[in-house]
Amino acid sequence: MINFRDHILANNFPYIKFMHSQEHVPLAERLRPSYLRDVLGQSRILNTGRPLEVAIRAKRPHSMMFWGPPGVGKTTISRLVADELGATFYAISAVLAGVKEIRDAIDKAEVHRLKNRTPFILFVDEIHRFSKSQQDSLLPFVENGLFYLIGATTENPSFHVNNALLSRCAVYVLDSLQEDDLDSLISRACDFELGGIGIDLDARQILISSADGDGRKLLNNLDLAHTGTVLQGVDRISSAIVAEVLSSAIRRQDHQGEIFYDQISALHKSVRGSNPDGAVYWLARMLESGVDPKYLSRRLIRMSWEDIGLADPRAMQIANEAALTYERLGSPEGELALAQAAIYLACAAKSNAGYMAYKSAMAQIKSDKTRAVPLHLRNAPTKLLKDLGHGKEYRYAHDEPDAYAAGQTYLPDELQDLRFYYPTPRGLEQKIGEKLRHLSGLDAAANDAMDPK
Repeated sequence: MINFRDHILANNFPYIKFMHSQEHVPLAERLRPSYLRDVLGQSRILNTGRPLEVAIRAKRPHSMMFWGPPGVGKTTISRLVADELGATFYAISAVLAGVKEIRDAIDKAEVHRLKNRTPFILFVDEIHRFSKSQQDSLLPFVENGLFYLIGATTENPSFHVNNALLSRCAVYVLDSLQEDDLDSLISRACDFELGGIGIDLDARQILISSADGDGRKLLNNLDLAHTGTVLQGVDRISSAIVAEVLSSAIRRQDHQGEIFYDQISALHKSVRGSNPDGAVYWLARMLESGVDPKYLSRRLIRMSWEDIGLADPRAMQIANEAALTYERLGSPEGELALAQAAIYLACAAKSNAGYMAYKSAMAQIKSDKTRAVPLHLRNAPTKLLKDLGHGKEYRYAHDEPDAYAAGQTYLPDELQDLRFYYPTPRGLEQKIGEKLRHLSGLDAAANDAMDPK
């Protein structure tokens, strides 16, 4: 077996000093932010004026739960919150901790209270792994203020944290990292921790796509790709090196040896192609190879909105109910619900009309200037606004024949001819299309009556 370090030193490859000094420290740890302002992707809880930011700025510690998927910054934010509050931070993992570790943490908090006036924060990673009794053992010390509790969990705390403990904590929901966040993370790593190494654009995109919003996974794969690049004696990370890294990483994660995202693609395309056998096959393959069923349930929900849409609104309900059933039952019983949802989605009428309408509307808005809301559609809660014409000539649809105000417009004045939604002639959308054509006829008749030629 090749010793990477000896091989690099012997061949005088670049970045020797860096790898020699920090080779045992994972890239994700080396790149951990030192300030809250440097945390990526969590503006929803960290922006100015948000409750957590206000509490930190006011130096008001409180117990809290950080709930979000892996690799989005739960531990990092917890540490930085403690730093901002000038608190002592003591961390334990619910995966490894037992009664002794909990008792040790309580003892340290008691000693700290005797010697210090600063807050003591007990951080419990994966707190959902604690049993009910272990969680109950923390409650009296949270109540009497011996320490502030920060729990980090990938599971819904409503289901996995005792209500009594949860009621004493503010819950902050963290988001998966978006593509822009992951791209910034790659730039930070290459510029500041990987010796300024270059990376091809397609290699960046492969890393971003495979990370699925998980910053730690992204950096681990980037670290491996960097090592492979160094061993080859080149100065840029290529897509070929990244593909090899991902292939070997995925083989360690599933028992079949297939590429994870190829299977996801096969499942999605089987559903879109109305093939229930393919859909249930690929779903079963991924479940058997250890893919997180909750991830698969989220993908099924996405398919119901993206590929079926209003052609069969029951698809969204069934996909959501299957996800909820799995939350309640777990494996293996809950997997049956996911399988039946996949079969239903495959058999349902298909339409991407709603998806395309949304994309078309977003493209129009991004490429266009800001258009004024027509006066008849504006809100008029005050006399002044009414005097200015807000809401004038608006017709209340429920008071009109067939509950439809024929001839009234709803887009900005300059965009009246735009159309975004084109229902398909399938499923419920066939009926929707018939109704819209009927209403369009009423509009035409009303317009002819107002402006005869």
